Amino acid sequence: MTRSHPFVYEPSPFVPFRDRRVLERIRRIKRSEITRHPNPDLHIRVLPDSMMEFTWLTDMFYRIKTAMDAGRRCVLILPNPAHTYIKLAALLNRFQVSCRNLWVFIMDEYADQDGRIAPETWKFGFMYSFKKFFYQNLEPKLRPPERQIVGPTNRNCAEYGKRIEDVGGADACYSGPGWTGHLAFIEPDAPEFAAASLEEWLALGPRIVTLSPFTIAQNSLHGFFGMSGDLAAVPPKAFTIGPAQVRAARYRLDMSGITTAGTSVSWQRFITRLIWHGPVTPLVPTSLHQLLKTDVIISETNAADIEPHWDLGY
Repeated sequence: MTRSHPFVYEPSPFVPFRDRRVLERIRRIKRSEITRHPNPDLHIRVLPDSMMEFTWLTDMFYRIKTAMDAGRRCVLILPNPAHTYIKLAALLNRFQVSCRNLWVFIMDEYADQDGRIAPETWKFGFMYSFKKFFYQNLEPKLRPPERQIVGPTNRNCAEYGKRIEDVGGADACYSGPGWTGHLAFIEPDAPEFAAASLEEWLALGPRIVTLSPFTIAQNSLHGFFGMSGDLAAVPPKAFTIGPAQVRAARYRLDMSGITTAGTSVSWQRFITRLIWHGPVTPLVPTSLHQLLKTDVIISETNAADIEPHWDLGY
């Protein structure tokens, strides 16, 4: 009888985080352990899948309404889950919340191979999406001046971080990890975010970056790009805020609830564990939250134990 030998291998060279001992530990984290963290200011909760969007939606509504009622400015850094903004506009319309003091900064935007940022007229872009789903659905009398809906452009990209500071800084920054563990488009393998130390990396601001192949693959499955794995449809570069803007926000909410078209299949199940229970490193950008005061919500599907499903293939 042939003796069995362990089959041990290194991750592929293009995988950003490659510490095999850490990776093996992370895979073993159970649902019952995922909310534990030594940072008392990092609050991790597991929610039913159906509550993920609702929790984020009501948090945005709460911050906008309380600020508007008090006559204060509300400054939000927002990602691109487009259809949630229809619901946000509907809530604001229902309660007749005037958003005259609302400022929105779109956290990232696609760019071409030469670093030219997509114009807001490009229908696959994040600025186009936000205006379509939020701004145009908000009753005209409730809308903020359009200049207060700010997206990255070739003209403002060099001063994007300063523009956020000039209106008082972000009251809230909302995010969710990509397949690489990216936050916005702060990629672990983007040469534009190379830094000599963690401290130097944490201080980096907005810039044009080269998108990770993993991010291009992930986004090729989005509805906007046809959900068909068309890698060539996704632009090769993007503009993004930097770690400095995430750290400077007065409130942070990070969300891990993405599945594949409503199934139990999710690339976020593993990276969520690595983000919150691995090392704080530029190789896993969202891990920077471990150093901060952040609210984290994880869906039951993504908190589920990682284990083989032998009856499933592709």
